[in-house]
Amino acid sequence: MLVAFSVAPGTAGPDGSVHDAVAAAVRVVRESGLPHRTDAMFTTIEGEWDEVFDVVRRATVAVLASSSRASLVLKADIRPGWTGELDGKVVRLEHALEGDA
Repeated sequence: MLVAFSVAPGTAGPDGSVHDAVAAAVRVVRESGLPHRTDAMFTTIEGEWDEVFDVVRRATVAVLASSSRASLVLKADIRPGWTGELDGKVVRLEHALEGDA
């Protein structure tokens, strides 16, 4: 499965930024060893149900270390039997776009 998630503290730092708390969450993802990709809005992680949601839970706890509340947004693509979809979906999209040319 692929899970795209965004977790942020309920309160920002003095400069309005949440990057320190988000960095703590991304650190958890990177240390998990699961395939992942982080962009400006979400981190997408690939793995089995239990391992992915354990990482999301631990990333949320990491954010809660700096705030009394957190906001969590999730989107999941649950496709049993498929792996390598973090890149596979993008490759298929690029092939489809090449067909447009």
